[in-house]
Amino acid sequence: MTGTVISGTRRIGGADLELRAARAARGLAGLGIGEGDAVALLLRNDIAFFEATMAVGHLGAYPVPVNWHYSPAEAAYVLQDCGARVVICHADLYPIIADILPQGVQVLIVAVPPELRAAYHIDAQAAAPPTGLPLWDSWVEGHAPHDAPPRPAPASMIYTSGTTGHPKGVRRQPPTPEMTAASLKMRKFIYGYQPGMRALLTGPLYHSAPNMYGTFTLKFDGTLYLMPRFDAEQTLAMIAREGITHVHMVPTMFVRLLKLPQEVRARYDLSHIVRVNHGAAPCPPEIKRQMIDWWGPVLGEYYGGTETGTVVFCDSEQWLAHPGTVGRPVEGGHVRIYDADGQVLPAGEIGEIFVRLDSFPDFTYQGRDADRAACERDGLVSCGDIGYLDADGFLYLCDRKRDMVISGGVNIYPAEIEAVLINCPGVHDCAVFGIPDTEFGESLMAAIECEPGAALSEDALRDWLDGRMTRFKIPRHFTFHDKLPREDSGKIFKRKLRDPYWEGTGRNI
Repeated sequence: MTGTVISGTRRIGGADLELRAARAARGLAGLGIGEGDAVALLLRNDIAFFEATMAVGHLGAYPVPVNWHYSPAEAAYVLQDCGARVVICHADLYPIIADILPQGVQVLIVAVPPELRAAYHIDAQAAAPPTGLPLWDSWVEGHAPHDAPPRPAPASMIYTSGTTGHPKGVRRQPPTPEMTAASLKMRKFIYGYQPGMRALLTGPLYHSAPNMYGTFTLKFDGTLYLMPRFDAEQTLAMIAREGITHVHMVPTMFVRLLKLPQEVRARYDLSHIVRVNHGAAPCPPEIKRQMIDWWGPVLGEYYGGTETGTVVFCDSEQWLAHPGTVGRPVEGGHVRIYDADGQVLPAGEIGEIFVRLDSFPDFTYQGRDADRAACERDGLVSCGDIGYLDADGFLYLCDRKRDMVISGGVNIYPAEIEAVLINCPGVHDCAVFGIPDTEFGESLMAAIECEPGAALSEDALRDWLDGRMTRFKIPRHFTFHDKLPREDSGKIFKRKLRDPYWEGTGRNI
């Protein structure tokens, strides 16, 4: 059974969605797509994304979502690296790849629907399909359904964002029937999937978590509402208007919701919500506590990665008993903390987090088997995070290993500082990172996006932090921005802030 996808005024589901996917599968097979091949999806949140994903999986091939924020050079790398033979692309995004397409790659153009045009202010000229390329809707309808037995479907090949060099494509083997059964049981427990659920997708489908969340909502015969892009008040309005029961978010979205005026927040009935899952980044404890006070004990937090799946989970009651935790291992989940020498650390000691989920198929990085081997210890895999386990087995995140700052030989975790700064009056958002320092190796820089009309100064921010954290954690430098660079999910592109300070230094730390 397949659920229903709703985007704007359009909806499709059940047999109709399956039929469209089967027609697309025959068309893709006619273009030479078969088991193990790759089809790139340069698409925003749209119904066509799910039609294409299902069609590609039917053939045993890999859907490869491409971040449409990429420059042409970045997109060219992914298309070359994954070996895409077909690209399915929204019309307004075609210029990204028009001049860099590998030879012989077929492009299928998806019309830009009204809700995407409105959300991204795409004018008629930019939305016009390029001439000479097949249009997705008519191309799909021009094929009879694919009637060969479906091949084992692998997961989408998601490219993890790279901090240095190029991103890596996570290429996973199709799951065994036993793995599939265990995975469905685990996801039902963590995400509260159930028939009849009405789920709101707030993040971009090129990210692994929203991609997975949307895909499994449909597998559980739910109704999936697509947001073209996140907006705090529009999110509340959709929850109230559509009777949304399930939502997937990231902590930045919580911050934006909490910054809405009280009179705006009070307009909307949120009583239908039974589960709000969040992950992808540490959530400042004060922010999460405010969300629980507002929405009730419906928040579920998870931890894992594109490579590992969801390994750790906690509900609101567990979090309130262990403030700051991201949870403890689910059934079949394993977590260990290692030091730099590869020794397992006891409870309370900070080190690199390594995890494994028994029901998750193994993976490699596309064309980079050595990198795959390098991220493993004793059968567990690192997602690049630093943290610790408490005496009860609950996991706590300190920061990304790559974001940790070493200043004067002391390890400093920017996420801890950001969690305090975000609560400062007048701060809309912030990012803390290390910049070169001739004396200490690195010093702390805080990039601040102010609330409209707020007049903040470096001294005011230092005064706010002083007494709330150790003085060596207070940034030496501040910059103020009208807007911080961010992904569609709201997460900040910290690399774009950090990299200019390190250019020409001959080092990265």
